[in-house]
This record gives sequence, C-alpha cells and structure tokens, in this order.
Amino acid sequence: MESAGGTQAAEAAPASKNAKEGSRNRGRQRWRKGKAKASKLIHNMDLRTMTQSLVTLAEDNIAFFSSQGPGETARRLSGVFEGVREQALGLEPALGHLLGVAHLFDLDPETPANGYRSLVHTARCCLAHLLHKSRYVASNRRSIFFRTSHNLAELEAYLAALTQLRALVYYAQRLLVTNQPGGLFFEGDEGLTADFLREYVTLHKGCFYGRCLGFQFTPAIRPFLQTISIGLVSFGEHYKRNETGLSVAASSLFTSGRFAIDPELRGAEFERITQNLDVHFWKAFWNITEMEVLSSLANMASATVRVSRLLSLPPEAFEMPQTANPTLTVTISPPLAHTGPGPVLIRLISYDLREGQDSEELSSLVKSNGQRSLELWPRPQQAPRSRSLVVHFHGGGFVAQTSKSHEPYLKSWAQELGAPIISIDYSLAPEAPFPRALEECFFAYCWAVKHCALLGSTGERICLAGDSAGGNLCFTVALRAAAYGVRVPDGIMAAYPATMLQPAASPSRLLSLMDPLLPLSVLSKCVSAYTGAKTEDHSNSDQKALGMMGLVRRDTAMLLRDFRLGASSWLNSFLELSGRKSQKTSEPTAEPMRRSVSEAALAQPQGPLGTDSLKNLTLRDLSLRGNSETSDTPEMSLSAETLGPSTPSDVDFLLLPEDAGEETEAKNKLSPMDRGLGVSATFPQGFHPRRSSQGPTQMPLYSSPIVKNPFMSPLLAPDSMLKSLPPVHIVACALDPMLDDSVMFARRLRNLDRPVTLHVVEDLPHGFLTLASLCRETRQAAELCVERIRLVLTAPAPAPAPPPV
Repeated sequence: MESAGGTQAAEAAPASKNAKEGSRNRGRQRWRKGKAKASKLIHNMDLRTMTQSLVTLAEDNIAFFSSQGPGETARRLSGVFEGVREQALGLEPALGHLLGVAHLFDLDPETPANGYRSLVHTARCCLAHLLHKSRYVASNRRSIFFRTSHNLAELEAYLAALTQLRALVYYAQRLLVTNQPGGLFFEGDEGLTADFLREYVTLHKGCFYGRCLGFQFTPAIRPFLQTISIGLVSFGEHYKRNETGLSVAASSLFTSGRFAIDPELRGAEFERITQNLDVHFWKAFWNITEMEVLSSLANMASATVRVSRLLSLPPEAFEMPQTANPTLTVTISPPLAHTGPGPVLIRLISYDLREGQDSEELSSLVKSNGQRSLELWPRPQQAPRSRSLVVHFHGGGFVAQTSKSHEPYLKSWAQELGAPIISIDYSLAPEAPFPRALEECFFAYCWAVKHCALLGSTGERICLAGDSAGGNLCFTVALRAAAYGVRVPDGIMAAYPATMLQPAASPSRLLSLMDPLLPLSVLSKCVSAYTGAKTEDHSNSDQKALGMMGLVRRDTAMLLRDFRLGASSWLNSFLELSGRKSQKTSEPTAEPMRRSVSEAALAQPQGPLGTDSLKNLTLRDLSLRGNSETSDTPEMSLSAETLGPSTPSDVDFLLLPEDAGEETEAKNKLSPMDRGLGVSATFPQGFHPRRSSQGPTQMPLYSSPIVKNPFMSPLLAPDSMLKSLPPVHIVACALDPMLDDSVMFARRLRNLDRPVTLHVVEDLPHGFLTLASLCRETRQAAELCVERIRLVLTAPAPAPAPPPV
C-alpha cells in the first residue's frame, strides 16, 4: 500500500507541475493576445487621443509612486513617468505639424509614403509602446508579482528613445523650412549641410540598440535583429584584436552571452562600433554569410535548381549593334578603371537545364575554383530556351557580399519566373572604387545580351533587378546602355535602391539614427569607400601628432585626391562619350562603327568645366543644356559640358506642379524667425536631447564632386538622360532610411511621363530580400518583387521602329 501510495504521489507531482506550466502558458498567451488587442486599439487612435491617454496614465502613475515613500525605485519610477508626460506633450504638436503637410510629399494619393510619414509612424510606435506599458504598470503595480526593476528599465529605455525621436522630429521641421517646396533632400549650401550632419551625428543612439531594438518593425523581425546585434558587438570585440576569418565568428559565439543578458551594454557597444570602426570591419561582418557553412545552411532552405555555375568572362572587347541602326556597331571595352583589364565573374542560375547551358562554349567559361552545380539526371529532353532573362546586381553598400549571399532568393526567383538569372559579382570598394563596379556590370550586361543563347534565353525580354546598391547599378547600367546606343533593358525592378549618394539629409535618412542595419555613419563610410576617398582619422591625438606642416600636407593630399578622382575616374571613364556625334548620312551605312572609348575621347570638341563649377551643383541647378546638333541622337553620357547654368524652370522635379502652391503656403505659415533660424536653433527652449558618450564620431563628412556624377547618383541625372530609362518598378520600405531616394526618383520619372511604379511595404527593414524566408511579411514583400519582374518579362514587346531612311 505504501508503494502504491508512493507511486500515486510520484505521478501526481509531474501532473501538478504540468498543470502549473500549462497555466503559465495560458497566462502568457492571454497576455500576448491582450497586448495585440491593445496595440490594435492604439493603432486606430488619433495622435491627440493617444497623447492624452498617455499623459493621463503617466499622471496617475506619478501620483501613486510619489506616495510610496522616499525609496530610490519609487523615485525613479515617478521621475520616468514625469519624463514621459513632458516628452509626449512636447512631441504631439510637432508631430501634428508634420502630419499636416506630409501628404504634399507623396508620389500620389495611392502611395502615401515619404520620410515625414515614416518619422510620425515611428514616433507613434514608441508612444504606443509607452501607452501599453503605462497601462500595464497601472494595472499591476500593487501585485506581488510586479517586476519593478524590469519595468523600470524598459520605461527608461523607451523614454530615452522618445526623447531622441522628438529631436528627430525637430530636425525634420528644420528640413521642411530649409528645403525647396516639396523637396525631401536638404537644399542648404555645403557648409550648412556639414553643420547639420555634424550636429545630427552627436545624438545618442545606444538607446535604440538595446531594449528598444527594432521596435518600429514587425514583431517577427525583432528576434533576428537582436541576434544580429549580439553577433555584431561580439564580432567587434574580436575584430579589435585583429582576429580574422572563422576564428572571429567562432569566438563570437562563446562571448556573446553577456551582451544577450545586458541590453544596455549591448546598446552602448553597438553605438561605439557603428561610430568608430572602419569600412573594413563592415565588409568583414557582412561577408560572414559568405562562409561555406552558413551559405550551405541557407541553400538547404532554398529551392533546388538544375544549374548554378560561376562563370568568368574574359576581358576582351566585342561589338554590339546600335539600337537606332543595327548596321552600325559600338565597341564594348572590358573594365579598365583603377586596376586595368580583368575578368568579370557572373553566376548563372536556372531552375531547368535549358538549351545552351551545357554547351562546350559556356563550360569553357566556368571558373575552375568556383562553385559549380550542374545536375544532369535523366529527363526526356532539355527545356527550350526561355524568352526571358534576368540580370541581377546584388546589394551590400558597394563594399561587401557577392551573388553567393543572394543565391537563396535568386533560386526561388528562377523557379517562380521560369527564366535564367545571371548575378554579377562586381568588384567591391574600397579596393575597387567607382566606376569599376559600373564598368563591370555594364560589360556583363552587354555580354549577356550578345550571348543570351548560351545562357538559355532567346533574349526577347530582359529585366534588370537589384537591391540597395544593386538597385543603383540597375539605373546606371541602363543609363549607360542608352548612352552607348545599345539595347536598353525592357524594364527595371529596384528594391530599396540608393539613388542619391551625396551626403544630404532627408526626413527618412534621419531614421538612420535608430536603424540597426543602416546607421548613418556606416552609410557614409560605404559611400566614402565607393568614391575612392581614403579613410581619414579625425581624432584629436592624431591632429596633434601631425603638427602644422603635417596638417598642410594632409589637406594638400586631400585636394590632389579630389582632383584625381574628379579628373581621372569621372572624365576618363564617362565624359569621353559625350562628345561623340551621330554618323553623318553621307557615310556608308554598311560600314560598322568601330569606335572605342579612347577614340571617342580624342574626338572631344571642348574641354570640361572646372571642378569648382561642378562642386556648386545641387538638386536645384542640374539641367541638360540644349544642343540642336545632337538632338536627333540619344544622349551618351553626362559630361561637364552638359552641366551648364540653369534656371529653376529648367529642372523642376522637386514637387508636382499642383502641390507647389499648397506647400509654399504651408511654409509661409511659419514665422520669419523660424524660417531664418539655423541648425543651432533647431530645438525649442528647454529641450535638450541626449548626446552620445562614445566620443567624436569618425564619420567622413567631406563630399567629393564625384558623388554628383549621375552615374553615381542617378537622382541627379538631367531630364534627357532619365527619359532614356525603360519602365521602372521600385519596391521600397516605409521604415528604410533610403525611402526618400525612391520617392524622389519615382517623382522625377513621373514628371517626365516615364512609366514608373512605386510600392512601399510597411514595417520591414532595408534588406528584406535577404530575409525572405524569415517570416510571412518578408515573404510577401519578396513575392511583390517577383511580380514586378514578371510584369517586365510578360509585357508585350513594343512595335519595331521603322527602318532608317
């Protein structure tokens, strides 16, 4: 009997334990459902109602904790709710002002998206979290299970985030009164731009990388971001000790625990890394996905394709027919900039084995030491050549990653589109700065058009696709194809592209203060590397070590560097094409036009403008000087000759005409004092945002003239160049610091009557394509990109042009 009783007791213990665990789980589920329901209700609140509710709850909590005696915890809780009340009351009118004019910056009523809307949405997310937390505290503060320290730490973190968001909203108001009507990019002179950025980067950022990490994104993204942030700070510790390769990644796994359990420590270290480590660190960190182990795991979860081959295109010039007159040809030279002629690597991906893909000619191009996957199991016959071809340019800030990093989603694209895909492994900065990547991508594109039969395509429809930096290359490759007079792709799909590489502030770029994937200092370092600028050390100790003569030598070197970049990289690579005139009708049409880039450069009729005139160009004064002699030929490139003085009527792409009066009226409502204030008077009296404790930010603020080259910043291209673009489909992210790049570029194309679509996905970060398998939201966004590519590939071909007379 005792044994039986003991057995029953033993059985009852696990049952009781399971019941308690089940009760806890049900409690957690009810809490999550309650939080989701509260979040939905909060989302439907208008801004004023949300603010009033938050202030009422804050005052109630202040009264309660103030009556709890002189304890430190009660004092801090009372203080944090006083701060929440103060910041919410100060933020509400500023947000209301932005909401009142935000619609004026949309592309159209069907696309309500721009940086002002994104800032308001992000602030609402922070207010909503504080409102939910304040309600929770008010309901549970008397409970013995109330975790005082945890709730206090979370409230303090979100109060810090709300304070910094209030600073960003004031910065956005300053942009609103400084820019031209409707403009999303900072239009002050270069000195004012530098002052703005220098002031902006001193703001404290660590609060956004700890407990508040990714609060603005969809909840499914946040665990991934937390993992990335922990890995980043752990990786940074070992990188400081000059450990490299696999040892860094392996060691990081064993030292990341303290960053996982201490969000404040993680946030502070994350801020230090983003501000102070150079572009080589980011190259190393972003290339972790290139490791064989991680890439193999990613490929296991992706679609299985029959063909995945890394090809090496020989650096040999070839001829391409001109679109306007196929009897004439143009020479496509191999990439030459910086390092001289060299092969270009491309990856061919095809779901089916198609005709031509197993040919001896293509097999001779397979890179011997690269990955080769060609599965040839028995099947009735090869698939016929597809009528379509996708040419892909990967992202990575121009400094990191390859087609291997993007292969998992490209395999899915190949399956869904039923078309072969080639992804270009262009050379990366800072070792190969601009224009090397563009030269290689253009060379590979022309080679693919000429040899599409080897790639398993007839080439009837060709689409360029790319994300981030790859989206930039999509536009610039298409512009260069039009400049050369060769076939322009049938369409472009660009995901969250960078179209403006000039260091100009915009409301969406203010989000880089809190973005864990695109901090402003990292963006600036990537652009600096792409322009070819050498990394400068701006620390005070180094300034002293240089001495007066050292500073003179350094400044002289910077001057010579900029001259070299402006004269060599820009002029030698692109301006040679601008002076080329169309063939005279007296020339025999049967004779092929064999003119190389160098020969075209020798025929330049005029010298370029001075560097000083190029430095003074802004968004407002870029235009293409009319030239009756070349009006019958497509514009070949943007040279200094075409960048002449302009009037506001020459380039009016900052605002849709019907919105100009309304926006001007909105700006005129501001007092003359507000319109005349500088950056130093951005904040109202009594408001002081938190400043960074990480020391001086090592972020290059110097702007080289080369960033204004439209082959680097296509948003700055004149109208005549943009008119040569094919239909453009842009998929952007509402919470992406690069959102305004997409909105302004789509607006320019729309004003030129060019076919363009802009779709903005909600609550996802920059780079969602590489996260396509992470959650439902990223999968839907990736599917949207596929749909846009399919629109290009299935559109009816235009009627052929009549033969030349």
